[in-house]
Amino acid sequence: MAGMIVFDNVSKHYPGATTAVNGLSLEAPNGKLTVFVGPSGCGKTTSLRMVNRLIAPSSGSILLDGEPTDRMDVALLRRRIGYVIQHAGLFPHLTVVQNIASTARLNGIAKPKALKDAHELLERVGLTQAFAHRFPWQLSGGQQQRVGVARALASDPKFMLMDEPFSAVDPVVRAQLQDEFLRLQREIGKTIIMVTHDIDEALKLGDQVAVLRTGGTLAQIATPQTLLARPADAFVAEFVGRDRGYRYLSFAEFDAALPLCAEPTVPLGATPEAVRAAATDRWVLVVDAARRPLGWVDSTSLAGPVREGDLNLSGTLAPQGSTLRHVMDAALSAPSGRGVVVGPDGELVGTATLADVVAAVEGARRTRSEARA
Repeated sequence: MAGMIVFDNVSKHYPGATTAVNGLSLEAPNGKLTVFVGPSGCGKTTSLRMVNRLIAPSSGSILLDGEPTDRMDVALLRRRIGYVIQHAGLFPHLTVVQNIASTARLNGIAKPKALKDAHELLERVGLTQAFAHRFPWQLSGGQQQRVGVARALASDPKFMLMDEPFSAVDPVVRAQLQDEFLRLQREIGKTIIMVTHDIDEALKLGDQVAVLRTGGTLAQIATPQTLLARPADAFVAEFVGRDRGYRYLSFAEFDAALPLCAEPTVPLGATPEAVRAAATDRWVLVVDAARRPLGWVDSTSLAGPVREGDLNLSGTLAPQGSTLRHVMDAALSAPSGRGVVVGPDGELVGTATLADVVAAVEGARRTRSEARA
């Protein structure tokens, strides 16, 4: 059962009149992910590290399930809290499963059970058993971060702290790790505080987002939807960004209100005549034997049977049940202007024109305006 983390008027002052955190009061609810975000020097990492007393507060209280942390034994406190940092911080001389099992062993779990659980956690964070006996230097940055998350989970803590856990990997791997972590959090429901400097990451992952100002004061704490729709002041509005209206589409799911067209397709190897016969305009969608989209082909410039080198790969794919932002991106990026929607196995479901997406966006905007009224 997850617990609650409470900041009660917490401050951190350093010698020389430097204030890192100033009067911070907020709640990180049971089983939810709270993200701290803000400009450099706003005290987000300091606030995180005060939870497990890596940094001692100057005043105020932090409570775990109602119990002040300053009354707890530091070693026992830290064993109750999973901790994930940038670059994973794995022990270089231990294998992957030994790294994962290390926190459970510290909590008194017998070695056989700790290793057995470590093998199970390995797969839970998206790694196969082939990685079990590798060393950290044999892993990519993204793989190391997955191991770091598994290690934090090994002792089944009520609470987790995550300090920019995905910032040290490339954008593609980062998006994959974010998606994998969202899936994992839906399963485990831990009480998590996470620090990031990336507002898009905060809005994507957070159940609630705490925006901190320089000087360590809380500007606003709210759900991502509320933060985008009703920023508390000019600072929050500027920090969230000028494209917050577009970002809001990440929370507007498309459904039957967005009509999908039955898109004509051709397979690889199709002749120019077959492509032109299928074309409703210049561009024709190419699919594989399982009807998974491969790319678009230009029917006006095809000199022979369709080859992989003929494909335009600029269009993104919108998973069925995803958001209007995904569908709009698919429509904007496709050379045809038609966004491709795919099912759970990557198979073609249909396409949506940019005009249809804009109409659905207008519907989402009206719904948001009515909710705010």
